[in-house]
Amino acid sequence: MSVAGIQSALQQMQAVQTQATGQVANPKAVGSSAAVEKGGFANELQASINRINELQQASAAQRTAFQLGDPNVSLNDVMVDSQKAGIAFEMGVQVRNRLVNAYKEVMNMNV
Repeated sequence: MSVAGIQSALQQMQAVQTQATGQVANPKAVGSSAAVEKGGFANELQASINRINELQQASAAQRTAFQLGDPNVSLNDVMVDSQKAGIAFEMGVQVRNRLVNAYKEVMNMNV
């Protein structure tokens, strides 16, 4: 795995850790109106789906390159990227399931 890939994974883990502890990742963006305009649940959901798709496509491309005998692609990288894509997909499925459950719960509320 390349250094850039490791750094990217580390940054993602740190962002998740920051979110889990309830801290603000970028305190300057909280008060800015630009962050509010670009934000929103639908935009974040779409961005997450796009990231999952990119991981799956990159994994498939790397797997194909390895199968074709590309000397720059190692089996370790293929397996790690495949696992990343699988975990990202499972996370997406779990988010979808929770959204569906939340929707059902809201629809069953008495007004």
